[in-house]
Amino acid sequence: MKNEQIVLAKRPEGMPGDDIFRFEDIDINTPGDNELLIESVYISVDPYMRGRMNDTKSYAKPFDIDEPLNGHVLGRVVESNADGFKENDVVTGHLSWKKYNTVSADSVSKVASTEVPLHLYLSTLGMTGHTAYGGLLNIGKPQAGETVVVSAASGAVGSVVGQIAKIKGAKVVGIAGGREKVTYLTEELGFDAGVDYKADDFKEQFAAAVTDGVDVYFENVGGTVSDEVFKHLNRFARIPVCGAISSYNSKEDNGPRVQQQLIKSQALMQGFLVAQFEDEAEEASKQLAQWVQEGKIKSEVSIAEGFDKIPKAFRNLFTGDNLGKQIVKVSDSLD
Repeated sequence: MKNEQIVLAKRPEGMPGDDIFRFEDIDINTPGDNELLIESVYISVDPYMRGRMNDTKSYAKPFDIDEPLNGHVLGRVVESNADGFKENDVVTGHLSWKKYNTVSADSVSKVASTEVPLHLYLSTLGMTGHTAYGGLLNIGKPQAGETVVVSAASGAVGSVVGQIAKIKGAKVVGIAGGREKVTYLTEELGFDAGVDYKADDFKEQFAAAVTDGVDVYFENVGGTVSDEVFKHLNRFARIPVCGAISSYNSKEDNGPRVQQQLIKSQALMQGFLVAQFEDEAEEASKQLAQWVQEGKIKSEVSIAEGFDKIPKAFRNLFTGDNLGKQIVKVSDSLD
């Protein structure tokens, strides 16, 4: 077995190029007391990681230069020196971008079942699903008959948000880039309407889709797309702010641009982190799993093959070259 890791070589300016990521050969450490040796099988790449590449104050500590990047990983236990874990157990945890991690058993959890596609534990049954569930139901609070708009609607979080809103009886309008993604929203996921923000007549398309206004806007992108949505907010609209991916690689001043619309509509706009809904995590897990089993939530996953594909897969999040959750498969050991 050979080990390898990816470290942050330098801070990016704009879109992270290959020179931001440095691959290094490293040793595999034997697990000590209450430790596990875990082989990475699937590694998640997520938009929030771009912010951690900057040396700025935020809700999460910045990645350190010359240290491994990290994120959510699904892996296989290769060697256990901890009670309750054995070889070939499937676990998830927040781990370094390494082919093999030696970590405390307290830092990972066993998956609930291996009878479902395992990559779902990095998407609908993991942080992605919990983000959609917590933000929409606690802040958006959609009611039957209301109009819910979701930006980046074909992405990992947005696609789940829209499907939960449909389960709750809302009219759902998804915004995505390109006809293929818009068709996916309406024909595969059951959204009531899809709007292509890349279309020349985006403003007209969107206005036609929200003739009754917008009651809930699940914000994932910011920028000019959101500028247009805000023009259609109903009184007392609710806006869960999950992300603003349109500005993550921008070098421009992306200053405030929503205040007047919020005042006019008396809307509630609240940023959130998935961790704030930790108390309801067990309930969310059970409900999401039930909806998946019942076929009420479908998940599209873009899977890149190979540890060396992680940088390109990460950039896919910002270029729109992925559909649904972006994951990298780095081992075939669970096939």
